[in-house]
Amino acid sequence: MKTEDLKLIVKEKYNEIALQTNNQNENSCCGTGSSCCGVDYTIFSESYEKLKGYNSDADLGLGCGLPTEYAKIKEGDTVIDLGSGAGNDCFVARAIVGEKGLVIGIDMTEAMIQKARENTDKLGFNNVQFRLGDIENMPVTAKKADVVISNCVLNLVPDKQKAFSEIFRVLKCNGHFSISDVVLSGKLPENIIKEAEMYAGCVSGAIQKDEYIKMIENSGFINIQIQKEKQIVIPDDILLKYLTSKELDEFKESNTGIFSVTVYAEKPVAI
Repeated sequence: MKTEDLKLIVKEKYNEIALQTNNQNENSCCGTGSSCCGVDYTIFSESYEKLKGYNSDADLGLGCGLPTEYAKIKEGDTVIDLGSGAGNDCFVARAIVGEKGLVIGIDMTEAMIQKARENTDKLGFNNVQFRLGDIENMPVTAKKADVVISNCVLNLVPDKQKAFSEIFRVLKCNGHFSISDVVLSGKLPENIIKEAEMYAGCVSGAIQKDEYIKMIENSGFINIQIQKEKQIVIPDDILLKYLTSKELDEFKESNTGIFSVTVYAEKPVAI
C-alpha cells in the first residue's frame, strides 16, 4: 500500500477508538479489548495501574510496554511522547518531571489530541502539551527534548528511518530515548502482511528486530540497548481470519516470532 493509504488506515482506526467512551471501547466490536475486527490490543498491553501519575481515563490499552519505567526521566526534563493517544504515558512522565518539567505529546489523530487535551484540563496541568503532527515531520524545534518516549507506535509509521532521524533531530545532545515497539524475527505470511486490520493492529507494519536496530544506528544514535523483550502470541482465532488452517500450521512451524521490545539509545554529546 502507498504511504498515504497506510496513514489513513491508522487515522481511521484510532479516531474510532478515541471517539468511544471507555465502556464502549471495552465492549464494542472494534474496541481495544476485542478481536472481532482486528487484533485484540490487550495481547500487547501492560498494566500502568501501579505507576505514579496513571490516569485511567487516558489509558486506552493500546501500548506494548511501559517505556516510562525505563526512560531514565528526571525532574525538570523535557519529554516528548510520540503517538501520545489520550495522554497515558504523558501523564506518567509528568509525575516524574514535576512542575519544572515539560511534556509534549504528538499524535496524528485529531480525536486523540482532543481527548488528551480534555484529560489535561481535568487534571489541571499547565506543563503538558499535545500537538497534532506527524512523527516523520514533528512540529517541534531541534534539540528540544531531554527524553523521547513512545509506546507501540513506530511500527505504524511507514518511513521508520525518517522517524528515527526526526527523533535524533529533536533530542538535545546527550539526550536519549526509550521506545516500546513490536518487531519480528522471521517472515509473516503474505496474507497477514497485506491485511489492513493487521497493520492498524501493530502486527503487519512491524519489521525485523535486526533491521530496527540498524535504523537506529544509521540515525546516529549510540549506546543502543534492548531494555526489555517479550514474545507476543496471537491467538489462532485471530490468525484464522486471514489464514487457512494449512497456512496457520505452516506459520507456526516457521518459528516466526513477534516480540514487544523496549529499546534505549543516546544521542552523542558532540553533534
